[in-house]
Amino acid sequence: MTEVVFLGDDFTGASDSLATYAGSGWRSRLILTEAGASGDLDALGLPTDLRSLGADRARAEIARLWPQIEKADPRVLHFKVCSTFDSSPGIGSIGAVAQELIARFRPDVVAVIGGQPSLGRYCAFGNLFAKGPDGAVHRIDRHPVMSRHPVTPMKEADLRRHLATQGFGDLALVPVTALSDAAGAVDALRSGPVLFDTMTRDDQGRIGEILQRAGGRQLLIGASSVAEILTATANGTGTSGPPGLPGSRNALIFAGSRSVTTQTQVKNATGFEKLRLTPEALASSRFSEEAAARVRTGAPVLVHLVPDLDYGLGPDALADASSDFVCGLLERAEVGYLGLAGGDTSSRICAGLGFDALEFERSFGSGVCICVSRHRKRCLDGLRILLKGGQMGDPGLFDRFAGQIHRD
Repeated sequence: MTEVVFLGDDFTGASDSLATYAGSGWRSRLILTEAGASGDLDALGLPTDLRSLGADRARAEIARLWPQIEKADPRVLHFKVCSTFDSSPGIGSIGAVAQELIARFRPDVVAVIGGQPSLGRYCAFGNLFAKGPDGAVHRIDRHPVMSRHPVTPMKEADLRRHLATQGFGDLALVPVTALSDAAGAVDALRSGPVLFDTMTRDDQGRIGEILQRAGGRQLLIGASSVAEILTATANGTGTSGPPGLPGSRNALIFAGSRSVTTQTQVKNATGFEKLRLTPEALASSRFSEEAAARVRTGAPVLVHLVPDLDYGLGPDALADASSDFVCGLLERAEVGYLGLAGGDTSSRICAGLGFDALEFERSFGSGVCICVSRHRKRCLDGLRILLKGGQMGDPGLFDRFAGQIHRD
């Protein structure tokens, strides 16, 4: 029996939770194929692209994954969502997935954890706040980025109202002022789904105590704050030994995110040869060969989408096209170090490359980690893969990754 199965709504989100579980001494792995699920694990991760799917496709994806979840028989099912909860009834519906998981898992306890202080996400009296690029904390519906998200803009800060529009209503609130009343919170949990405020690490500790007292099978919905809570109250069985270095030192970063944060990281990267992947280049096999040739020279290469260009594709199709490009490039040039920026992009690329599993190697900052690939092909086994969401990472992240290659 696995203690926790964590279901990531995008790839980089799942890898962030992997970093939290594994970094706390839990034997953890992201599973991409059945072959990757071998061995005893404390936390088994299933990365998905639920965040980019409509409700019907999301339910179908849960049905596809359910045999793996049922086989693992977890005590806790962690539905890992973005810390900003950006979603809608039509795209990335947290409510639709939550209801499907409730029907299948039949949990004794259902809780939404509304903040992640370690990432500058806070929930107070049911309302979500997030730190912005300016360093200030904004209510999520007034956030300079998330209120204007191109696919799922956040127009409602009250998470109970926000999730109710997605069919996940009747959430009782345990406000920050009531977290010290453990008995009352346990009673609320046993009566139905609950939203927990979270403002500080101490709040997370109180929530952990409440969940332990409540017991039973638990469905916990939230960001990596859920992993922080669980690992703070239970010990893992230990991590595996350090893996060997990759066979190649060639490096490629693909920036599929066009967020302001990733744009800044691309701009600040001085240790890479940068290639703009324009709409014309994306459709050109010649450009892919030219990029592969540059990778084969041993110079680190950074390929990035261009934020202000129209690719004539929806987000789903653009992620698929990006995956086809990277997979085609790696057929032409062997790499040992691969950086991927963007949740949907990372998910499609890792699936397209056919990895069996990813194992955590090291944290590379808040919301960013380096993983080790597991693959049946020697040339794709043992890759060091930098995974980051579009909004994650410091401005000099890519150059720090290049520096890590030299240190390995």
